Amino acid sequence: MKNTLKFLLITLLIVSCKTEKRETTIAEVSKETLGKHIEVLASDDFQGRMPFTEGGQKTTNYLEQEFKKLGLQPGNGDSYFQDVPMVEIDATPSEKMNISGNNQKFDLDLLKDFVVTTSKTDAEVSLENSELVFAGFGIVAPEYGWDDYAGIDWKGKTAVVLVNDPGFESGDKSLFKGNEMTYYGRWTYKFEEAARQGAAGILIIHDIKPASYGWNVVQSGWSGAHLTLESDTPKVDVAGWISNETATKLFESSEIKNKNFNELAKSKGFKAMSFELNASVKITNKIKRDQSKNVVALLPGTTQKDEYIIYSAHWDHLGVGRAINNDSIYNGAVDNASGTAALLAIAEAFKNSPQQKRSIILLAVTAEEQGLLGSAYYSEHPIYEPKKTVANINMDAFNSPGRMKDLTITGFGHSEMDEYGKVAAEAQGRYVIPDPSPEKGYFFRSDHFNFAKIGIPPIYAQGEYEGFNISVDSIKVLNDDYSKNRYHQPSDEYVPGVTNLSGMQLDVQLLFNIGYRLSNESYFPKWYDTSEFKAARK
Repeated sequence: MKNTLKFLLITLLIVSCKTEKRETTIAEVSKETLGKHIEVLASDDFQGRMPFTEGGQKTTNYLEQEFKKLGLQPGNGDSYFQDVPMVEIDATPSEKMNISGNNQKFDLDLLKDFVVTTSKTDAEVSLENSELVFAGFGIVAPEYGWDDYAGIDWKGKTAVVLVNDPGFESGDKSLFKGNEMTYYGRWTYKFEEAARQGAAGILIIHDIKPASYGWNVVQSGWSGAHLTLESDTPKVDVAGWISNETATKLFESSEIKNKNFNELAKSKGFKAMSFELNASVKITNKIKRDQSKNVVALLPGTTQKDEYIIYSAHWDHLGVGRAINNDSIYNGAVDNASGTAALLAIAEAFKNSPQQKRSIILLAVTAEEQGLLGSAYYSEHPIYEPKKTVANINMDAFNSPGRMKDLTITGFGHSEMDEYGKVAAEAQGRYVIPDPSPEKGYFFRSDHFNFAKIGIPPIYAQGEYEGFNISVDSIKVLNDDYSKNRYHQPSDEYVPGVTNLSGMQLDVQLLFNIGYRLSNESYFPKWYDTSEFKAARK
């Protein structure tokens, strides 16, 4: 990208790529600032930062207060807040799901075998003897010649579908995107498509590898109250998950002869087929309408102040929920007190820097854990014109145990933001790699996705593969432990003096460096021709 990509870092010592480089930057991101804010935001006082709760209110007030302390301007006119109207649905399912058919009757147990909820605001919704139909992956994708719903009138029926998409572990790069998950693999898409098809319900079959998280995460994340945006889009009556063991039991009790249902669903020309079983379950709802808040602050530019770089992070977590080991507060230190603290540390670094040409937006969004709702609302009601928004730098769940040699870019190959990442990483003596687990669909699982959908190229990157002083194998053990024992669990806590912030500080410094560089250029990073988001930029 020619000389417009000239970087602002000054390398003081050139060494081999296996060793960190020493560098000076325009301003240092403070590790002490990071730790201070994580400690506050992940404390029990903030009660897990769930929107519509006292902890959520404390969080938005804290962010407004800290932005004011830094001397940042309100980012939404004269306010630091963008109201996000939502509905809280406190759904209580029946303890049993009744299955009948094929001269059989048996019950499934809530939490152990199934988890269900609803996005409908009726006082009560239910499935009553709803025919269960295996709909493969639950995908309608004309560009791939794929329609799992074809040939069936779905009224009153419940689709039972697989998580992820047909390319997962197929070994066939021409099947969707091979092992890289497409948006068709996300649970959000599957719920949306079932509703568009007119189904009464949808149940996703959980499997650890293609889902990338355990059944315990489903139990925690899908129990109790949840939030949704007010909208007129179609919704199923009942949506949820069943365990893999439960799915096997349904297949064994059904008329479907091929029990290898994963392979069956990957076959081109797959046709949905009935289990010849019916399901009944009821959900009673308590409904609360309220507004949560995105928190937004502005650091104006000089000569190009009507062009914007947006730093984003979600401030919310899961609140108070099901107790695990006598702890019911889901503190969310990594997810995402870390990213929220990074917003404040980056704002501080910009205030300690020479004023930049373009404007910097610090955006803390709500309800990411409920389905990227805060960023979805922003993308539908942008405060700053998308075509004048240069890039989005998203920060979510910094979890490296030390200073990392790699910079893993999730969504690598979509835009020239990759090149900005490469230059910044090389200045720190690091190398760039694509997400090594593209089958997990992380590109669709954080707020940068909603910016991409409206044409704003994002970067979502951090070190997570190899440390300067920690081996690849050791990192994998630590990452697996986090996924299994801390992710979306009460044990995601911050321990002052014990939690290692050195890797986070290096990553946040890199993201500050990228943003500062962009803020003093006139160049707009472009989407690559192969990206499905390129058209949205136009």
